[in-house]
Amino acid sequence: MQIKKLVPIIAVDAIEPCLPFWIDRLGFALTVQVPHEDRLGFVILARNGLEVMYQSRASMEADIPGVASSGHGITLYLDVDDINAVERVMAGFDVVVPRRTTFYGADEIFVRAPCGTVVGFAQPGGEA
Repeated sequence: MQIKKLVPIIAVDAIEPCLPFWIDRLGFALTVQVPHEDRLGFVILARNGLEVMYQSRASMEADIPGVASSGHGITLYLDVDDINAVERVMAGFDVVVPRRTTFYGADEIFVRAPCGTVVGFAQPGGEA
């Protein structure tokens, strides 16, 4: 068995607050949007072969009951080539873990997206 790609599906109360973070700040494109009732129920955001999916809890409960209320959170971890640029683009967001260098040599910063998802950005050691 070969795994080709990992794409998280993140359950949130509302998708709309998440979009500016990914689209305006990180340059992702909204490639799929599925309505649920009077709001977005599911979206796929993509950039350079990377994807992230968001699904509203209401949509998820209708589609796959029990998953949205499972209580499991998610943190995303993204390798980047310029942590300084990330730090500038993320200015104004809630910093969960201030910029640091890890024991494994990565230069990291973790922020909270408007919808509550914690997103970590890391520039591997030796690339600064």
